[in-house]
Amino acid sequence: MPDQPLTRRERQREQTTAEILTAARHLLAADGPAALTLRATAREVGMTAPGVCRYFPDHRALVQAVVADLYRDLAADLEAARDARPEAPTAERLAAAARALRRWALTNRSEFTLLFGKPDADAGTAPTDPAHEASWRFGQVFLGLMTQLWREGSVPTPRTPEPAPTWWSQFDDLREHLTEDVPLPVIHRFVQAWTRIYGLVALETFGHLDFTLADPEPFFEQALADVLGSLTPAAPAV
Repeated sequence: MPDQPLTRRERQREQTTAEILTAARHLLAADGPAALTLRATAREVGMTAPGVCRYFPDHRALVQAVVADLYRDLAADLEAARDARPEAPTAERLAAAARALRRWALTNRSEFTLLFGKPDADAGTAPTDPAHEASWRFGQVFLGLMTQLWREGSVPTPRTPEPAPTWWSQFDDLREHLTEDVPLPVIHRFVQAWTRIYGLVALETFGHLDFTLADPEPFFEQALADVLGSLTPAAPAV
């Protein structure tokens, strides 16, 4: 049975919800996460705070909606970079996604801060949070590419230490999101690769490389080559 068309009231509600979300994102981009309040957002759209609460019942709901929207935008950017050359080797597509993450972060510093700096306790992405699904779409870009490298045989499977580190059991939650039984040593390598890529992006975005690097891009590119080398030792530089 086809979906029923929206009523006029439902269309108006969707439109107003979108306007509130756009206003909240404008405040965030202009003045940072601290500016993202119900009262300021209401002023931006010409409403009262109680009026906004008819669409977003509290501050947490508003922030969660913004976080989800940002993750969807970021994921779309990364997916576009990943898929720009679908015929390219997987390692090159991973590099393209990593570069897209860096560009997005540097272009959207306030948004990156809300997502990854977590200056606001309401910006969570735990499994029970409304923004969880959107954040997982973002994470799946990198995890999917790394899993593809493993599937292709590009990522060698390290020998599991005997005994395996007990803390590796923490990877079990991540394994549940995979459709294949990726060995724990390989997941360990994936996490190492991701933390290095993300760590450099975060350090640069938050200004923590300014003490020594006026232009961090060459340093990032060298680190990215090292990361890809650790994942795919036989792959050429990208």
